Order: sequence, then C-alpha cells, then structure tokens
Amino acid sequence: MSTPAGGLRSAKWFAGQSVPGFVHRSAMRASGFSRMAFEGKPIVGICNSWSEVVNCNMHFRGLADAVRRGVLAAGGLPLEFPTISLGEQLMKPTTMLFRNLMAMDVEECIRAYPFDAVVLLGGCDKTVPAQLMGAASADVPAIVLTGGPAAPAVFDGKQLGVGTDLWEYTDAVRAGRMSMADYERLEAAAGPSRGHCPEMGTASTMATLVEGLGMTLPGSAAVPAMDSRRLQVAEECGARAVGLATEGLRPSQILTAEAFDNAITLMLAVGGSTNAIVHLLAIAGRVGVPLSLDRFGELSARTPLMVNVRPAGAHLVEQVFHAGGIPAVMKAVAPLLHTGAITVTGKSVADNLPSATATETSVIAALDSPFQPPNGLAVLRGNLAPGGAVLKSSAASPHLLVHRGPAVVFENMRDLLERFDDPDLDVTADSVLVLRSAGPRGGPGMPEWGQLPIPSKLLRQGVTDMVRVSDARMSGTAYGTCVLHVSPESAAGGPLALVRDGDVIVLDAHAGTLDVEVTDSELEQRRSALTVSQEHPPRGYTAMYVDHVLQADRGCDFDFLVGRSQHPEQEPDAIFDGWVGGW
Repeated sequence: MSTPAGGLRSAKWFAGQSVPGFVHRSAMRASGFSRMAFEGKPIVGICNSWSEVVNCNMHFRGLADAVRRGVLAAGGLPLEFPTISLGEQLMKPTTMLFRNLMAMDVEECIRAYPFDAVVLLGGCDKTVPAQLMGAASADVPAIVLTGGPAAPAVFDGKQLGVGTDLWEYTDAVRAGRMSMADYERLEAAAGPSRGHCPEMGTASTMATLVEGLGMTLPGSAAVPAMDSRRLQVAEECGARAVGLATEGLRPSQILTAEAFDNAITLMLAVGGSTNAIVHLLAIAGRVGVPLSLDRFGELSARTPLMVNVRPAGAHLVEQVFHAGGIPAVMKAVAPLLHTGAITVTGKSVADNLPSATATETSVIAALDSPFQPPNGLAVLRGNLAPGGAVLKSSAASPHLLVHRGPAVVFENMRDLLERFDDPDLDVTADSVLVLRSAGPRGGPGMPEWGQLPIPSKLLRQGVTDMVRVSDARMSGTAYGTCVLHVSPESAAGGPLALVRDGDVIVLDAHAGTLDVEVTDSELEQRRSALTVSQEHPPRGYTAMYVDHVLQADRGCDFDFLVGRSQHPEQEPDAIFDGWVGGW
C-alpha cells in the first residue's frame, strides 16, 4: 500500500519518540487498539449523523458498520465519530438555521483529529450539504455516503411520496373533499420505513448532486435505504476511503467549476429541489469557485427535464434506481456534462459512465425526447428582487408563469396563519400572495414557508395554484408557482419589505423578471418611513447566525467561512512543534 508524498496525515499524531507521540499512542491503546492496529495504516473517520430524532438517518449504525468492514478489508483503521444531526420534520424553527453549525462541527472534527480520510454519512436534507461544506473547508480526502430513499408509502392502492402527495391530500381536507378519518389513515401509512424522502425532494436531490459533483461512488445515490445493496455500497465507500487516503485526492481537486456545472445540469435534469441552489452556492463559496445564480439560469436554458419523478413527474426515486439510477441519467445528458472532470473514484466522469443507456424511457428519457423542454428553473431579477429570486417552472402552472396581479401581503408567518383562511380576506385567484420576514435573518434561518397555502375559500372554488412570492425557501417535495429566495430579503431592507396590499406585481418567468409596479420615488419614500422592530433579540448561536449569515444568492453561509483554507492539512503542525524535545 502506497502513501501520499508527504506521508499519512495521521503520522503527525503517532510517529516519533516524542511526548506528543507517546500521549497519542497511549490514548489509542487506552481505547483497546494495539500499535499494530494504527501505526502506518490509513485512519478513516466515519462521520456519522445518526440520531433517534432524525428518522431519515436512523439506519446509519448499520451503514457505519458496513463502512467499517470496507475500511478494514482495504487495510485501514476505521474510527467512527458523531456530529450533530438535522432532522426536517422535528427540528424547529428550521434545520436551515443549523446547517452552518453542523458544517462547523464537521470541519473542526475532521481538522482536529488524526484522519487520513473521512466517509461522510448523511441523509436528511441539510446533513449532506453541511457535511460537504465542512469537508470542503477541511480539505482532507473525503467520500460521501447518503442514506437512500425510504420505501414508498401505499395508501388506497397508490404509492406515495412523503411531501408531494401530502400537500395534495391536505388541500383536499381543507377543501372538504377528504374526511379527517381518511387523513388519519394517511398519517398511519405515510412513513413505512427509515430513509429520506422517496420523491425528488431536497434529500434525494442532494444525494443526486453528490454523484454529479463526483464526491461519491457512481450509482450510490438512488439505492433504496432498506435495500441490501445500500450496505454493499457502504462497504465499497469504506474501501475507497482507504484508497483516497493513500492517493491524497482531496475535495479541492474534485469540487471544481466543471463539477458544479455537472451538478447543476443534473439538478435540472431530474427536476430537483430549489434548496439545492442555496447549498451549491455555499459549497462553491467554501472552495473558491465563483458560482452565481446567473449560472443556474444559463444551464437551465439548455437542460431539459429528463426524469419523470415527483414533484415534477409521476414516479418515485426507487423507480429511477431500477431504471439505471443516476449513472443512467448522467449517460443520457452526457453531451451536456464536463465528462473530463475528476471524481472521487480517481477516474473521470466519462470513465464512470455506464456503457448502456437507460431502457425504461418512461422514467429516464433520451436527450432528444425529454419530458419537458429546457428552462425548468427560472432565475428572476427586477425591482422586487435586485439580488435575484428563483422559480421552479417545471413544477409550476404554465398559465401562471406570466402573471400580473394585486399583492396580498402577510408580514410574517404568524400573520399568515391568522388571516389566510379568513373568509373576509380580500383575495382572488388573480392575487399574488406575498410573505416577508421569512429569509435568512427574518425567519431566522430561511424556513420552508414559500409554498404559501391557498385560502380555503379559493380551494372550494376549484383554485389549485396561485402566484406566491417570498424570501423563504420551499420544500423540495412541494410544487406550485412559488417565487422563492427573493434577495435581498425583507429583514435586510430588500424591496419585499416595501410592498403594500394592492400593489401590482408582475411576473414573467420566460423573460426572467419580477417587478412591482411602483415608482422608484414612491419606493424610496416608503423606505424612509420603514421601521424595523425586534421584539425578542436573538441570543447564542442564533445571534451569531443573524449577524453573519449571507443572503440567499450567496448560499446563506457565514461571511467568515467563505473562501478556501490555506493548507488546512498542515494546521496541526504548530501544535506539535510546540512540544519541546523528544526522548
């Protein structure tokens, strides 16, 4: 087994007859390891986000054991370590508030401990981007292992996802078309197994994009969580981590501008979650790749929808797996990819592509006969969103992509919950629902509130979609004509803070514009009269978040974490050199 030119990183901890070497070796021996177990062998950290409060990740103990087998079989020493875990369903106010905290946890653990490589074990929405952000900054060889999609729920003979179908049934209850008894039956059936959302929500999207970035083994993203092949992939990731440790291939060598282009192309091809935009921007910021919202728009203009999966299509991710998985999707869009980009396998994208194309064209299309044409994502700018906003056109109503209507403004989520079902609310199907105070600072944490509920009185009239505008995010399982990530947000003084009831909002997704028909002088007058009150100032981590978070168009990372670290692998040297003498 060869080692990197500079030697194994862990040797800085364990080599030499010095006091540090003694202390570190003694600590390992106190844990039950003989010197034979760790001296001269690659040490692979298993970064485990297992938690009993995150159902997406509850099977990770078994996956970590499989990773361990792979590391041992390849001649390395696996050392598992925990980090905080972020669960979409139970964590309040939003997991996005804590993504950066988890990224810091991951980064500092990787940097501080004697790992020659790490396997990043994540699944639920924010765990994967948080781990990638941390690993990118630490820049120690790393490979991602996602947890896989849960088994589909079955309700009244129909396979269901977790969110996409839930929103439909919830609207049916509110409109009086579904009884509460049936809704309770749905609740009992909705979560049949562990694993992340089985449609192309944020978790499945991020798993897909990890393949697009080249940070995991080909074919790993779509393997179902409860399929034995998920454990086999885990073993292979463990073995490959040993190879990464000995070869010295780092995230900074993989996460290039070309890799991000590939990931964005793949996101558009599968109709992925808009949340991935914020995460890709943040990861790119960590490695110094100058990625902007405009690049998403440029690639959207050439990339069609290639996968028939919810919420933009009919199937679930399990069907994508059986149709050939993400490698089959990448094969289908190969002419749009940078196939020379290096991946965590040590080979290029071209080398990793399967020889055969997908045979199930009802799930994965051919490039010349896609399910939807390009422009499935619209990047919008205008006097209402000078920093940009996004709209998932592939999951929106075509007749609303160009729309002009009066605003119905909600100051915050509390205001919305109190008034949106008021029968006296002055709203019609042509109205534009506006929610503010839901961005990175205003939420805080930019919650998934962007799919504003349609007022019940309109649901009963048969209205199923409306134009909705906010500085919030939206669940990747959701759908509708929802303008999201408006930047700058209202809490940062963005124009969204100046909109009043009745102002005419004009959306043109085809032209990429979002405007409010109010003169510049009137907006300035409103700005001068604007007052910002903070009833309960944040404390602790939340205070740090509000003070340092960047806007959505920059990925909502902390301003002090953006940029590539300088030789992070050498940072322990000063501490080791501080010990005087040897034995």
